[in-house]
Amino acid sequence: MDPASRHPDRAVAVPEDGDGTRARDITVLIADDEPLLRSGLRAILDSEPGLRVVGEATDGAQAVAMARSLRPDVICMDVRMPTLDGLRATELVLRLDHPPRVLVVTTFASDDYVLEAMHVGAAGFLLKRATAEELIHAVRTVASSDNLLYPAAIRDLVRRLGRPAAYRGEPLTPRELEVLRLMAEGLSNAAIARRAAIGVETVRTHVAAVLRKLHARDRTHAVVLALGAGLIQLPPDLD
Repeated sequence: MDPASRHPDRAVAVPEDGDGTRARDITVLIADDEPLLRSGLRAILDSEPGLRVVGEATDGAQAVAMARSLRPDVICMDVRMPTLDGLRATELVLRLDHPPRVLVVTTFASDDYVLEAMHVGAAGFLLKRATAEELIHAVRTVASSDNLLYPAAIRDLVRRLGRPAAYRGEPLTPRELEVLRLMAEGLSNAAIARRAAIGVETVRTHVAAVLRKLHARDRTHAVVLALGAGLIQLPPDLD
C-alpha cells in the first residue's frame, strides 16, 4: 500500500460522529501473509496519533489466536491466507466474547471472499491500493461502529442472494425504514440526522432498533439482510 498513491476506485467511508476525540488509542491487529504488506500497514497506522498496532498475524489461525489474547479493536484482515482463510477467521473472531471489528483488506473488490466476509459480519473492506489517508479513515470509522459500505460489493452480494425472501420479523416503523435506507447509502449517524432532520441521539435509537429487529450484528449486516428480505431497495447510484 503506497502512502502517496491515489486511485479512483475507493471504498466509500462514512465520517465519524462527534469531534473525533478518543480516551485511548485504537488498537489494531494486522493479518496478512505478505511481510511487505504487513510492514507497510504497520508503518502507516503506527505513525498516526491515536492508532496503535498491537500485533501481526501471518495466517487466519494466528489471527484468531491473537485476537483472543490481544483483544484488538480492529483487525485488518486479508482474505486469502494459508492455513485458515480470512473468511473463516472472520467468522471465528466474531464469536469471541468481545469481538473486534473486522476490516477486510483485499486486492480485488469483486473477490467472492469479500462478499462472503461481509455476509458473515465483516464491518467493511478496503482495497490494498487505497491511500494511507483512506486506510486511516477506514480504521477509525470501523472502530467507531460506523461501517464502510462499498457500493459495488453490496450490489453484487444482493444480486447473488437472488429473489428477496419474505420478511417475517418484527415490523419496522416508517422512520426506522427511512434510517435503514440512509444506512444503505453509507451515511454516518450525523449525516442521517441532517438528512432526516432529527437529532443524532434519535438516529442512534432508531439504528439500535433496526439492528435488534433484524437480529443484525452491525450496520452492514443489517443493510445486507434488509436488501435480501426486500425491506429496502438499492439506492439509485448502486443499482
